[in-house]
Amino acid sequence: MFSKMAGFVFFILMNVVMQMKLSAGCDNSGNSVVYTRWGKKRCNSRHELVHSGYVGGSDYKNPGAAVEPLCLPKNPQWGKFKDGKDGQKAELLGAEYQMHTVSNYWRHYHDHDVPCAVCLVRQRSVVQMFPGRRTCYNGWKLEYSGYLMAGRPIHKAASTYTCVDRKPDLADGGKANQNGYLFYQVEAICGSLKCPPYVQGRELVCAVCSK
Repeated sequence: MFSKMAGFVFFILMNVVMQMKLSAGCDNSGNSVVYTRWGKKRCNSRHELVHSGYVGGSDYKNPGAAVEPLCLPKNPQWGKFKDGKDGQKAELLGAEYQMHTVSNYWRHYHDHDVPCAVCLVRQRSVVQMFPGRRTCYNGWKLEYSGYLMAGRPIHKAASTYTCVDRKPDLADGGKANQNGYLFYQVEAICGSLKCPPYVQGRELVCAVCSK
């Protein structure tokens, strides 16, 4: 009788300990997360490539534009369709780096189309982009670092801040100045933004980290 009771108590205690670990985020062995690596065709070697494709988005001149860029597959599938531009519909274009005012190595990328890779990270529960950081905070693992990019302020279309890899790739055959969704580097503007620590006109970096 005593051994049965001891076994029952042990079972209950083990279940309590397991629940505490799960609620505290200590056991993420079965978890996985997906993130997009903007500006690259491949993932880190330790991660699984879901697909490699091209960045797409709305036209920078469109005031009704969708804000977020998309990582489009190279092998799209279709449902019911009618070819030709007709009716009241949203639009999807490609994306380009806009670097004609940049003096460093980024200038080489001007007007080139932007690739992307969707990556699967196992044994992680969250991925976060940290602006203004090249490295991750303690307890986080760096997936990639880069430069913060967004649309140009004078353009009509809204945009979103995106972390583009610091050593980006070029989409194959994609330099034609056709515009579309445009990526400009982001620089700090002092005022409501505190300077220091930020610096007027300095380009901002970013880091994508997992935990």
